Amino acid sequence: MPELITPTICLILWAIAGYVLGSIPFGMILARVMGLGNLRDIGSGNIGATNVLRTGNKTAAALTLLFDAGKGAAIVLIARAFAGEDAAQLAGLAAIIGHCFPVWLRFKGGKGVATYFGLMIALSPIVGLAAGAIWIVVAAIGRYSSAAALFAAGWAPLIVAYITDGQLFVLSCILAVLIYARHRTNIKRLRAGQEPKIGH
Repeated sequence: MPELITPTICLILWAIAGYVLGSIPFGMILARVMGLGNLRDIGSGNIGATNVLRTGNKTAAALTLLFDAGKGAAIVLIARAFAGEDAAQLAGLAAIIGHCFPVWLRFKGGKGVATYFGLMIALSPIVGLAAGAIWIVVAAIGRYSSAAALFAAGWAPLIVAYITDGQLFVLSCILAVLIYARHRTNIKRLRAGQEPKIGH
């Protein structure tokens, strides 16, 4: 009798689990719980930590960052422990897709940056930390969260190719494309000099 759960079905199940966990809008939940209002009516209307910071509540923003990154890291580590590296990568990709396109919010989610860093650190700490360092440097110099995210995601595939065995190269390229696609409007504002800086 053939096994009911084949390797393909197993990967599909982990992808579903990643999407569901990734789609939890922690920013909106925390904003509601902490009495900050509806994030859709604040700043850029985004559900991520940068927009939560625009409420003036640094604790809520820090918690949003922690939870959004944590859900990406958690699903990668759990999938890897139970099903291996392929499942971990697929679950991580599904988590960031879930964050960006959550079914609960009519597929209008966040930019995926915090979740991106969480899953990248879990998949390869050295790559995730290197990308995070790039984000910090660019953000410190220019004070633009979006530009920092674009630099970090854009350099990640090169970091993967240079300092690892390249196992994450395809995934890092896919994630970079997704991050850039989610920042289309930010790129336009950056070019026009209209992008708000961190804290504004």
